Amino acid sequence: MAIQLKTNLCDVFNIRYPIVLAGMAGIPHMVPMVSAVSNAGGLGTLGAAYMSPSDIKEAIRGIRKLTQEPFSINIFSVMGADQYSNFNQVNESLNGIRTSLGISHPVVNDIRTPDYFEEQFKILLDEKVPIVSTTFGLISEKLMEKAKRAGIQIVNTATTVDEAVQAEQRGCDVIVAQGTEAGGHRGTFDVSSRPMGANIGTMALVPQIVDRVKIPVIAAGGIMDGRGLVAALSLGAQGIQMGTRFLTAAESGVHPAYKKALLESTEESTVVTNAFSGRPARGITNAFIRRWDENHIEPLPFPTQNTLTRDIRNASSRLNNPDYMALWAGQGTRMLKANQEVSSIIHQVMDEAQRIIE
Repeated sequence: MAIQLKTNLCDVFNIRYPIVLAGMAGIPHMVPMVSAVSNAGGLGTLGAAYMSPSDIKEAIRGIRKLTQEPFSINIFSVMGADQYSNFNQVNESLNGIRTSLGISHPVVNDIRTPDYFEEQFKILLDEKVPIVSTTFGLISEKLMEKAKRAGIQIVNTATTVDEAVQAEQRGCDVIVAQGTEAGGHRGTFDVSSRPMGANIGTMALVPQIVDRVKIPVIAAGGIMDGRGLVAALSLGAQGIQMGTRFLTAAESGVHPAYKKALLESTEESTVVTNAFSGRPARGITNAFIRRWDENHIEPLPFPTQNTLTRDIRNASSRLNNPDYMALWAGQGTRMLKANQEVSSIIHQVMDEAQRIIE
């Protein structure tokens, strides 16, 4: 069967090209990049999981000032409550880093993680966001019904076939099949029995999910160019999701030290770690990860670990020191280019894919 670059996903999302920007929570100043991806014919996605409802509303309105095209908002479907059972041991292990960075040592009473999920979702309904993507699990049936009534399409991240089947049964419109090559947090629903998440390669995961569900599948993980797009379509996916590819773009808001680390990294530079947040995520190995691994201490569960390490990450950013930043990245970093405009990236991917097909 001939491969077509104009896929059903393009019709579902009303976009020109089957390219989706990953929702990368915690990346600052995302509005220009989200808008640029949508304007270039892809689907821009704002990673809003850590944002307050008011900040999400402001960002949505900012995106709409810059583009009239469809866009998506990504949130975590499960945030969870703070847990402190191992707090003192974990906190003490981090205090040496804090001392070296010149920041104070927190106590348990200082650590509180707001759970904005219900309020976030209400904002998305009120603002009539066309597409909402979720990570870490499924939204409730009640919220799914509200989304459907509002005409919102729901995209869910799956790292196994079983997760994809559950997503389809819940009513999701599209599934992102996230292979282990992907940067950032693993979308695995339940990490209680697998602290590093489900880590199935994209090439293996995509066709197995495609064979079991009827809704469109987006391939994610290690895809950086037109070759990856054609490969994903050959496996039965109807589009690709890229995050790392856009992190060094001209419109990217990531810290210059982060960009430099990305451009200097290779396919061997990343590991899956739960040191920063308590949930498994793929990022470039640095001093923080190495020091954490040497301690042989279990991190606090997400989101407490993420909140506890935020002061370290923020201080590291202020000091232009990538050693203690969370440098989320996938495994395809040798293919990155510095300061390439988003529109150029998308057109380059599509042109290369077209040449391969021809």
